[in-house]
Amino acid sequence: MKICCIGAGYVGGPTMAMIAHKCADHTVTVVDINQARIDAWNSDELPVYEPGLDEVVQAARGSNLFFSTDVDTAIREAEIIFISVNTPTKTYGVGAGCAADLRFIEKCARKIAEVSEGDKIVVEKSTLPVRTAESIKRILLANSEGRDFQILSNPEFLAEGTAIADLQNPDRVLVGGDQTPAGLAAIQKLVDVYAGWVPRERILTTNVWSSELSKLTANAFLAQRISSINAISALCEATEANVDEVANAIGTDSRIGPKFLKSSVGFGGSCFQKDILNLVYLCRHFGLPEVADYWQGVITMNDYQKHRFARRVVSTLFNTVSDKKIAVLGFAFKKDTNDTRESAAIYICRDLIEEQAKLAIYDPKVSEAQIRQDLKVTEENPYVTICEDAYAATKDAHAVLILTEWDEFKALDFKKIYDQMQLPAFLFDGRNLLDLEQLAAIGFEARGIGQG
Repeated sequence: MKICCIGAGYVGGPTMAMIAHKCADHTVTVVDINQARIDAWNSDELPVYEPGLDEVVQAARGSNLFFSTDVDTAIREAEIIFISVNTPTKTYGVGAGCAADLRFIEKCARKIAEVSEGDKIVVEKSTLPVRTAESIKRILLANSEGRDFQILSNPEFLAEGTAIADLQNPDRVLVGGDQTPAGLAAIQKLVDVYAGWVPRERILTTNVWSSELSKLTANAFLAQRISSINAISALCEATEANVDEVANAIGTDSRIGPKFLKSSVGFGGSCFQKDILNLVYLCRHFGLPEVADYWQGVITMNDYQKHRFARRVVSTLFNTVSDKKIAVLGFAFKKDTNDTRESAAIYICRDLIEEQAKLAIYDPKVSEAQIRQDLKVTEENPYVTICEDAYAATKDAHAVLILTEWDEFKALDFKKIYDQMQLPAFLFDGRNLLDLEQLAAIGFEARGIGQG
């Protein structure tokens, strides 16, 4: 069978690479109109950093995995077409700031209708608001001209940094479709693809609307846990409790569990904030303002945590960071990815730039161009310097901020760092990654999140 995926981003590329790797009988083509992105997928420098992704791509690329800008041919030849394009939060018109911008989804549907010559199974892979499949279906049916289009929802549940492990051994694969004979047959065809390596009991099938809403709900619940423990971290600092000890204590309750109770500077990434805002918009649209306000509170708490961290840095450094060098270690929203979308580091850095701090930023995977783009600063900006390693960033610094939990930061020689810093030397661990007692023994005035 020939499979096509429209969109060569963080979801489409790795997911299709895994399908090709695990299903040698299928030919998988990933298409995108961005020539530079496709060129990167065909090179040794992939546009997405994920541990293990290089090996998976190299194992299948050129054999049954292809990356191309020839969108029309890939759609025309494919039996199953995945749509995996960006669905950012709208910045204009009705729903601006909350609703998902679906223009790229609609363009894909119209392109599929335009060039398809036979029946197709169209799979929503992008994170979408509930009832989006209805829009895709109306476009395709209005242009069907005797062709049969079946629309499935197959949301991704990948965590950046562990995407390959998640694809190889998923908790579940969710496939939603129409509960008609043709719809059930389409569901089974996609189930058979995943059954090539995923145990059948982990492949869940639902109606299409339940599948779409399940994705938004899963991200909302996970983000809510992070915001909840971050709310408690502020109270811990005020009462000299330790948020890690509190999290451990409540995490042993089997009704709660330990996952997503790690306090930090706040959640980021491409999904959580966008999906919760989408959920807020849906609740308001359907006349549920109290439910909308509840989920809006999760976003409010996340924003509070980021700004609270920056304010704590300023207040600790004698209420001014003007002209002080602040070393920022980590800019990606989490370790093992080069993704900076909604990274807490962006907002913290912006707050400190407003205070006229001089930032020296180092991240092992995020490019200088990406950092400057996110901060909206040029190379001439006097407040931002991008460094080649952690030691260059921390030289002569007044304070060090840990904003991404990269493993390499745990292996740094902090005695060496302390010896080259301004005194008193402050360290703010925004990920509770380091041993604060060991840092204090070196001489640091070290502070974590939720630790008095």
